[in-house]
Amino acid sequence: MSRRKQPKQFQNKSSSTAAPGEGNFRHKQGGRGPRGGSQPGNDAYLYGFHAVLAALANPHRLAERLILTRNAEADLARQGVDLGGLRPEIREMDDIAALLPPGAVHQGIALRTSPLPDLDVTEACEGTDRVIVLDQVTDPHNFGAILRSAAVFGAGALVTTDRNSPPLGGVLAKAASGGLERVRIAKVTNLVRAIEELKNLGFEVIGLDGDGEMSLPEMKLSPRVALVLGAEGAGLRRLTREHCDLLARLPAAGEMKSLNVSNAAAVALYELFRRG
Repeated sequence: MSRRKQPKQFQNKSSSTAAPGEGNFRHKQGGRGPRGGSQPGNDAYLYGFHAVLAALANPHRLAERLILTRNAEADLARQGVDLGGLRPEIREMDDIAALLPPGAVHQGIALRTSPLPDLDVTEACEGTDRVIVLDQVTDPHNFGAILRSAAVFGAGALVTTDRNSPPLGGVLAKAASGGLERVRIAKVTNLVRAIEELKNLGFEVIGLDGDGEMSLPEMKLSPRVALVLGAEGAGLRRLTREHCDLLARLPAAGEMKSLNVSNAAAVALYELFRRG
């Protein structure tokens, strides 16, 4: 299970840049490590307007260094963004690009910030009835896109494996487009035990699988649902499948029945959201 050992301090505090009803569920302190904003090498920065502004709006992040072009600084001023006393450094586009992974679309803005804290399953799931569980989804773009869909469709928590999952750094944050700051994440060492913990918390655990017994829209589900998705290609691992309460498939027309994992997550989350 998880390794989180910090005090339990949750707040649902909306900021001026967050969408209405979207809270920032983070602790005020977080240990340094590969799971938050500060990363080794060229993944040390969050970048892109949505990712950076969401991190700046998160009261439980500690902004350490903000780097901007003159144009980006003017955009922030037009939006009335409060930097809270943080003094940005003005640099050229190429200077910012040199700090980031090759090909990063940074839009002239990058932020080094404290990492997100470790959370256990219970803490991450507090106050939400919709949870995403990822079984070794390693691609940061897919992971980030799933976080974005979770934020849009009201899934307040995500549980994933500590190993075989991407760092919560710049590439993932850019794909999440602010979702990294709005969905609480628990990284666990044993996914099966985490699934059993979700059951103990009252969640019905539904594995998304092409060979599922029923299509998701046909299922009568409990008020609290944890949706489990597997890695690209491999899908759900055997033990993960066996510990789900039910296996569901998405309805499909014709011979082609599979979706990219992030697209499948978006469709399934919408179906859960539609039910209210």
